[in-house]
Amino acid sequence: MAAIYDWTGFYVGVNAGLGVGRDLTTINAPPTNFTEISYQSPFGALGGVQAGYNWQAGHWVFGVEADIQGADLHDNYTCVSSCLPARSITFDQRIDWFGTARARLGYASGPVLTYVTGGFAYANVKDTMANTFAPVFGGIAFPVTTATTVNQEVRTGYVIGSGVEASLGGNWTGKIEYLYLDLGNRSTTVGANTFSFEYREHIFRGGLNYRIGAPDSRAESIAMNWSGFYLGANGGTGLGRDRSELQFASLPHITLSPLGFIGGVQGGYNWQAANWVFGVEADIQGSSMRDDKACVFNCNAVTFAQFDQRLPWLGTLRGRIGYAAGSNLFYATAGLAYGEVKTRIFSSFGGTNTVDISNTRAGWTAGAGIETPFELFGLFGPGWTSKTEYLYVDLGASTTPFTNNGVTTTFATGATEHIFRTGLNYHFNQPVVAKY
Repeated sequence: MAAIYDWTGFYVGVNAGLGVGRDLTTINAPPTNFTEISYQSPFGALGGVQAGYNWQAGHWVFGVEADIQGADLHDNYTCVSSCLPARSITFDQRIDWFGTARARLGYASGPVLTYVTGGFAYANVKDTMANTFAPVFGGIAFPVTTATTVNQEVRTGYVIGSGVEASLGGNWTGKIEYLYLDLGNRSTTVGANTFSFEYREHIFRGGLNYRIGAPDSRAESIAMNWSGFYLGANGGTGLGRDRSELQFASLPHITLSPLGFIGGVQGGYNWQAANWVFGVEADIQGSSMRDDKACVFNCNAVTFAQFDQRLPWLGTLRGRIGYAAGSNLFYATAGLAYGEVKTRIFSSFGGTNTVDISNTRAGWTAGAGIETPFELFGLFGPGWTSKTEYLYVDLGASTTPFTNNGVTTTFATGATEHIFRTGLNYHFNQPVVAKY
């Protein structure tokens, strides 16, 4: 019997995932307008609860949803200007909870809902700035002093995102989604110095919902046949959190945060045993991920170091293990990752100098996703599926020495990337139909 599924009604649920920030931070110190620019990137786990209501009209689903999250998003790595014991400017940024109230608009293909979402966001943000220095008066050096400024506030802004929700059977559904939180900007003056902050958080999470009011009893419950080869293409976004250090003189620590679009192709093979699906998949991706904002040692003067980091391509080779619930496949995946990291450093220590550092690295990746039949407006046949997935990619760290106008300098950087993408697959065992 054909699958019939009605999304109308109330639901409640739980969720868990990861959050990573890309918060541009600027220091400006008069009268010389000494300026440094870098990113803070609070990162950590999160979890919470959500509730909402859907209205369905044909294939279109309209809804509202609210959630509240506990979080452990934290970053105390950034240390600009100088990171020496007697002279440093350090930052500590934390988000320990946040929430959203959003509208949802989705397209339902039976027990699969693909949606976009947007609305109001709020979060508790705590910033700590510590300025450590050794004052000198009349040629006399006094003990090291640390001046600490703390600001804690509930900030408000907006949230947008997208996701996929699919039936797990009965009243239960599972979802995977991405949310972008923009919590605005803030400027504060400490002494003669002005500090400017952006608050931009990227949330990747999975969730489980219980629908109050059972779906139509004729909704399919027999697992689809996922066995065989498939090929496909994908597109999405990538965000880096690349801990970096310029090992020269005062040793500044900064986070480079390449952001951009990715796209590529994948292929794989599945084996199925009852509802369990085991597979292997390989993909190769082009990428526009880039960060050309960071600048230390006074961006407005003749002594500076400016960074331009890119991730032009990457690929993975992964195993997959999944559970087929009716026509939907929920899976986890992990394996090998590889990619190229390029960094250009513009500097002017005793004269202008440009250094290009490029290396291909290998590391690991892990993630999760949902794959479902793709039947948009009846334009695709039974061999087509769509998938939405999150991948965490760690390409390790590299340390590269170079000569900067006769002075030996070392640049160290990591490469950890967060990927959220959607793709289409064509299965050569078509039609992909239920096993009876």
